[in-house]
Amino acid sequence: MTEIGSPVAQAPTPASAEAISQFDSTQARKQWQVILRRFLRHRAAVAGVIIFVVLVLFAFFGGLFWKYSFSELSLGRYKPPSGQHPFGTDRLGGDMVAQTIRGTQFSLQIAMIVAFLSTLIGVVLGALAGYLRGWVDTLISRFIDLILVIPSFVIAAVLARNSFAVGVNGSNNSNWIIVALYLGLISWLSIARVIRGMVLSLREKEFVEAARALGASTGRIVFRHILPNTIDVIIVNATLAVAQAVLLEAALSFIGLGVQTPDTSLGLMINQNKNELQLHPWLFFIPFTLIVLISLSVNFIGDGLRDAFDPRQKRVKA
Repeated sequence: MTEIGSPVAQAPTPASAEAISQFDSTQARKQWQVILRRFLRHRAAVAGVIIFVVLVLFAFFGGLFWKYSFSELSLGRYKPPSGQHPFGTDRLGGDMVAQTIRGTQFSLQIAMIVAFLSTLIGVVLGALAGYLRGWVDTLISRFIDLILVIPSFVIAAVLARNSFAVGVNGSNNSNWIIVALYLGLISWLSIARVIRGMVLSLREKEFVEAARALGASTGRIVFRHILPNTIDVIIVNATLAVAQAVLLEAALSFIGLGVQTPDTSLGLMINQNKNELQLHPWLFFIPFTLIVLISLSVNFIGDGLRDAFDPRQKRVKA
């Protein structure tokens, strides 16, 4: 017999069982799955991924399937877009599809190198400044403040002008790698300041104190314990650095201080065809449109990643 006042065991109803099942599946979901679901719910970010993947495939594999090569320059000058030449031909008689494939490839290569280099330098210097503090922090922070006073475009223009002079003297006609390295060396300032601020906060946490008590070295604490907790900021900033690099390279090439022939880029194509805007507008607007698509798609991806990594987002439903 059941005693008076004692709780009576009841079997869970179907509705409560379903709720418990959903709760358990939500709790068991790993962090990367939650981040992925948040990202996929960001429609603009998903569209950005699709556009960016298409552009990468177009740039690095389009030349394998296209019937014309970028080096063919005897196809007729200034032919308008047609079935044979969807983007028309340029002033030298080159097929604009082939030229655009080549220019997009170089622009993306430069952007990837700049994003990797600037992220690496910014993360390392920002982490060391925030963790070590003292004279290391003062030295790095004052150097960043000094460089930020001068617009990065001006610094890049001066450095690129020197690399262009080297190419003119005949020692090196291929300068796109040099331009990429120069841009990477001046694009790390913002991410370094962000990482420094985060490390200043994380260095006082209990898990860092525990690592110090166990005798962990500075390098191990910084790179194995602190930086993994900033991976969301690193990924977002690295993504946005790609878009910034594309725009900066395009601006330099537009004024003749970036990539030089025989190399090419979307910015250089715009520079070479800027006087054709009235008579042959497709020569200008095709590379311009691709620059806009690259920048917008990468920025959409960065926005989606920022929202996906944001812990304040609501729990993703199954």
